[in-house]
Amino acid sequence: MSDKPDTTLFMLSSLDGKISTGDVDVMDVDSDFRKIKGIREGIQQYYDLEKTTDMHFLITGKVMTKKCASLNVNNRKDEPNKLSANCIIIDGTHLKESGVAYLLKKFNSLTVVTANQNHPAKKVKSENLKIISYKNKINFLDLFKKLKSDYGIKRLTVQSGSMMNATLLRNNLINHISLVVAPCLIGGKDTANLIGGESLHNLKELKYVKALKLRQCNVLKNSYLHLRYDLVLTK
Repeated sequence: MSDKPDTTLFMLSSLDGKISTGDVDVMDVDSDFRKIKGIREGIQQYYDLEKTTDMHFLITGKVMTKKCASLNVNNRKDEPNKLSANCIIIDGTHLKESGVAYLLKKFNSLTVVTANQNHPAKKVKSENLKIISYKNKINFLDLFKKLKSDYGIKRLTVQSGSMMNATLLRNNLINHISLVVAPCLIGGKDTANLIGGESLHNLKELKYVKALKLRQCNVLKNSYLHLRYDLVLTK
């Protein structure tokens, strides 16, 4: 039995692997795909699948504070619909107290993971708020072990940005991929891909190329695809 949660990376991307529509914060697939004919007709299927994911999910403060209509939690003034999901957010300097307060209203519980000793979440008092602190740098292997041993989290969904996806993938902390592919091509060398991070520079780094085993391929309506893979994990 693993000492870490069984973790699924669940994402929406274009056919060319883009998880944003551009390289600035105001652009985002969640809001922008709804505006484009040929894409908007099938987008709801992604959100329907999202409702079936794990009760605990991991995301970053950078993603949550993007200045697009669907996120921007630091500046939201609306009263959110309470969701039963439990949010684990990796953050250094992006979240403000207002963003923490908004997320506490939106989710059943909020866990902030940070190496920022002065993180704004530490000023917020709530029974539903937990803070996991690291001194200089977050140790993700240690974090995932804590999530299972100390917090009882057996299953976890990751819905993060390309850099965090790369960090978790290269540390063998992702077990499964659940990818909804929208029928579009976006392009742009600076537009975020499903997996970002540092490029590989030599043959010794081929260990970071992760093999996948296809488990399921569903053709959805309006030319969308839902692909499910298991990672072929190596020690």
